[in-house]
Amino acid sequence: MGKRGITYWLIVGLLISLGVTLAACGRQTPEATTQERQGPLVVAASIAPLGDFARHVGGDEVEVHVLVPPAASPHTYELTPAQIKLLHRADVLILNGVGLEFWAQKVLDTVDNPHLHVVIASEGLEILQTRGEEGGGNPHLWLDVINATLYVAKIRDAFAAVDPGRKDVYMKNGARYIEELKALDREIMLTVAQFPNKKFIALHPAWVYFARRYGLEQAAVVEHTPGKEPSPAEIAHIVEVAREIGAKAIFAEPQFSPKAAQVIAEESGIHVLFLNPLGDPPDYDYIQTMRHNLQELQKGMGE
Repeated sequence: MGKRGITYWLIVGLLISLGVTLAACGRQTPEATTQERQGPLVVAASIAPLGDFARHVGGDEVEVHVLVPPAASPHTYELTPAQIKLLHRADVLILNGVGLEFWAQKVLDTVDNPHLHVVIASEGLEILQTRGEEGGGNPHLWLDVINATLYVAKIRDAFAAVDPGRKDVYMKNGARYIEELKALDREIMLTVAQFPNKKFIALHPAWVYFARRYGLEQAAVVEHTPGKEPSPAEIAHIVEVAREIGAKAIFAEPQFSPKAAQVIAEESGIHVLFLNPLGDPPDYDYIQTMRHNLQELQKGMGE
């Protein structure tokens, strides 16, 4: 090969090399892009338990917004325009599923955010069927603490997928919180095992997953459909059940009117105590809330 041919191929090689370098500069790899993510992940969670799980997994790397406000029922709450606007810029939306967020599909169809990562926390888990619940089953899976650990794992994995540059943070935080939840599960199991009475009466069937996990039996329900008060015949039946099982209390919930529960309690000569499946945002803590519920159950079913 002559000198001219050598020079030609040297130039071609240099141009090819330069072209590859320019292409690499012009298109960042996923790793480089995620390393340059500025600010926290914007996370919307439908209910307080999901928001708390997200905070424990994400720590300082997430900005969490809980959509259903304090004292509101997720069965009836509708999103505000400001909350829908939030979803236009959110990175992750965490839903419980099983029909709890009746508005979900309609809202998602209108939100212009192709980058929004939606997590359905209950997806793939066993769904119990109870009378009066719409959407394919009972949605209150998080009240079984083992189900809560599975929720946390899904949220952890979602954050890691959306923000791989901080994957180690999410994995570490998630693992630590899951161990805390497993300790809570053991605490509840040991406490409930000491209850002399394992049957209870609830305002509505939110506690079926809790009951199944911890060996309790839901003997009666005041409102099978949230907000729909029982008939006089149904009240009479629940009073009879309360007397048969030797109930000391009927368990209402702060998200619903306790009127029917109070009538039954007066007729039965028992107390009304409150269990809270959703807690009290904004200072909500799942573990503290579940311990409070355990204490209330102990008052109504323990010695």
